[in-house]
Amino acid sequence: MIKIMMLSAAISLAATPLVAKEEAEVMHWWTSGGESAAIKVLADAYEAEGGSWKDSAVAGGSNARSAAINRMIGGSPTTAALFNTSQQYHEMIAEGMLNNLDSIAISNDWDEILPKPTLDAIKVNGHYYAAPVNIHMPTWFWYSKKAFNDSGIATEPQTIDELFAALDKLKASGYIPLALGGQKWQENLLFMAVLSNVGGKQLYLDVLKKRDAKTLNSPEFHKVVDTFLKLKPYVDSGSPGRNWNDTTSLVINDKAGIQVMGDWAKGEFTQAKKRPNRDYGCFAGLGDDSLYIVGGDVFVFPKTEDKQQILAQEKLVETMLKPLTQIRFNRLKGSIPVRTDIDVSSMGRCAQLGSRILRDESRQVPDGSMLMESYRYGSVKDAITEVWNSRDMSSKKAVKILSQALQG
Repeated sequence: MIKIMMLSAAISLAATPLVAKEEAEVMHWWTSGGESAAIKVLADAYEAEGGSWKDSAVAGGSNARSAAINRMIGGSPTTAALFNTSQQYHEMIAEGMLNNLDSIAISNDWDEILPKPTLDAIKVNGHYYAAPVNIHMPTWFWYSKKAFNDSGIATEPQTIDELFAALDKLKASGYIPLALGGQKWQENLLFMAVLSNVGGKQLYLDVLKKRDAKTLNSPEFHKVVDTFLKLKPYVDSGSPGRNWNDTTSLVINDKAGIQVMGDWAKGEFTQAKKRPNRDYGCFAGLGDDSLYIVGGDVFVFPKTEDKQQILAQEKLVETMLKPLTQIRFNRLKGSIPVRTDIDVSSMGRCAQLGSRILRDESRQVPDGSMLMESYRYGSVKDAITEVWNSRDMSSKKAVKILSQALQG
């Protein structure tokens, strides 16, 4: 009897088709400590839903994006590829290289739960072509509590004058006042921080979107450029070529006072077991009405007719945007959930502060990469780097260089 039952079970098992796991190859550039921990959350969540995650990490954002595009052109695309929330992938949309996510976006009410700057970046001609996983604000101010205390800085700067006063005190106390990694994109972040905090919302939008001669020759824009140049003496000689996470380490290890960096820096503080308010502080801008630049990361999904790959793509999107996944991922990534309907009370002080500011639509502005074509934004970064690294650069000459890049 037992043998018959065993044989029956074996026949039944053999007759049951094995359900193949949807293997998803995901290309990204998240290789630092905090980033690696964050991407693992997405991988684990996908596999918990029955999928199989194949990790393809390529160091450096531009390298990873180029590799993903080359794979598409070569006929062996990955299941998903990481891009910034921007216009980086709009040309790919125009060329028909991406699958749209309309059914998922509509069924999950993306128009209601995603911030407008994010929607504007992922929704093209009425179709959704990218799955946003977070909101990154790229111009947070991070500071060492010890450095502030040792330098007699009792409160976070609320104005540009107070910021310079704090930098002077840090310098006098022997700290690196402003920690900056001398790479194009990091120098660009510093410029955008000055533009948003000194220029205000209208000038920020006019400079990056309107780009007209009247705006670029205005006294207000000249003041922004002049302020940017005045920050140069506060940066240490080790700045050129330094990676952002190595620069963050200077603040983590109390060697530097302030770093202007995206909220992904929080992941580095978390990995180093540093606590907000005790070891480090954060503020999104100067003053209670400072702007909140909305950036972030998205995954795009290469065009394919393979049904298994389409199922894998859909499962990835659904998994990445689940509330619990969003909380766990963004807690490690340093960003905040892209969904505005999520309770963030379990997240850290900086994340809660960012989420609270984000709810005020009047303070939202899109990241510069959302306001112009990739080639033009690249020229602007080149111009900012030229201005920052040239000796004896006058404000007048700097304005001319930046204006040519913005209008070119």
